[in-house]
Amino acid sequence: MIKYLFLDKIRDDIRQKKDSIASLRDRRINRNPYYYGRLLNSLRHIIPEGAKVLNIGCGTGYLLNRLKPAYGVGIEASIQQVRIAKAKYPELEFYDQEPDNVNINGIFDYILVCSVEDTVDLKGLFDCIRPNCGRHTRIVVYYYNYLWQPLVSLAEKCRMRIPQHVHNWFSDADIDNILRLSNFEPVNNTKIILFPFYIPLLSTLIDRFLARLPGLRKLTMTRLTVARLHNTPSKNDYSVSIVIPCRNEAGNIEDAVKRIPMLGKHTEIIFCDDKSTDGTPDVVRDMQKKFPDKDIKLVDGPGICKADNVWTGFDAATSDILLILDADLTVIPEELPYFYEAIATGQGEFINGSRLVYPMHDAAMRFFNIIGNKFFSIFFSYILDTQIKDTLCGTKVFWREDYAKIKKLRGYWGIKDRWGDYELIFGAAKNHLKIIDMPVHYMERTYGETKMTNRFKNGWIMLRMCMVSLFKIKFH
Repeated sequence: MIKYLFLDKIRDDIRQKKDSIASLRDRRINRNPYYYGRLLNSLRHIIPEGAKVLNIGCGTGYLLNRLKPAYGVGIEASIQQVRIAKAKYPELEFYDQEPDNVNINGIFDYILVCSVEDTVDLKGLFDCIRPNCGRHTRIVVYYYNYLWQPLVSLAEKCRMRIPQHVHNWFSDADIDNILRLSNFEPVNNTKIILFPFYIPLLSTLIDRFLARLPGLRKLTMTRLTVARLHNTPSKNDYSVSIVIPCRNEAGNIEDAVKRIPMLGKHTEIIFCDDKSTDGTPDVVRDMQKKFPDKDIKLVDGPGICKADNVWTGFDAATSDILLILDADLTVIPEELPYFYEAIATGQGEFINGSRLVYPMHDAAMRFFNIIGNKFFSIFFSYILDTQIKDTLCGTKVFWREDYAKIKKLRGYWGIKDRWGDYELIFGAAKNHLKIIDMPVHYMERTYGETKMTNRFKNGWIMLRMCMVSLFKIKFH
């Protein structure tokens, strides 16, 4: 009982402090437009305009309003700040509630958690917002690097920053740990703002480029951790569309049909024929007659490139989960259940096959392809802050609902991706999906010829796409 009385006393002190500085908040924000501009730029990179947003620790509503939500709700433990917010932004909803005792109805796309430094019980806060989370909800936690504690305290004494009553100084590991204890899973962590003051050109150079370099980014002032609710649904509750892009793969079609296992509650197999000249469509039709118990579909690809062929298959798919299997069967169909289990049980939201873990069969991949793949995997991992071991494995699995979001970004990277792998991976990262690698055995094809030709030309296209993504994802 004494413990709770003590915590309530801290909450009351924080509330009184917030009420006392309510009229100063907007003034202080206006005096530091550079810092809040950089912060908003990073938040907008995570939270798109028109989303449903719950902002805990919203202050007088500045950030919530600037994010332009379709439906926005702000929570602040200060009646004075809530009054100001309601008066300034009547189109938004604001409530005076303790952050660790939030009681709001509804599911939100994004929940932005601010002012964790003066939240008495952060785990209690995360526990309270679980009912407001669906499978697609992303939690965004905004907090300060604990290494900046002396400078932040100095800024408060010099009246360069709004003073807080107490300070919880969390490390990245602390935030991740408390999230996990509340059944949330961290997806990524963005480190921003190395120099929080505006000097023309210099500030941009430091905060847009230098602050993103290894080593220096550990010294940045502000952290944005993105997390998702970790749930473990039944793995038999979902249907699967297996999209198989094919061009002159007649000799592999029957083997694919026979070896593909049933996944989930229903499996449809979609062969996307890309103007084959060896009779591939006729073989697919024969398989439809020979295996009437299997849901086999044939769609006509545009004959432009593999990526457009795959997109055609996705548009024809009707299941909950989309899975790509290359028709050359170099990734063996017998390992597809591993992908299904990983996504259906919530281990990840974008499962990327990795051929560079197990030893390869004979001449399955050429030497220069291996070198290029390893180079791009390192580059990808830096851009996305997520380990990507194999960027060009054709086998990938994700939710059809998430593909709808990725599809909206098609062409966003400025360069046409002929294979589609980069569009999918970068699109998944931009939507803050949980990306995990799935090791697969990579075998030599037994029929037909590889479509991965003009290696240096394609490598140049991939490099250009990576450079564009570097600026749109990392150096934004």
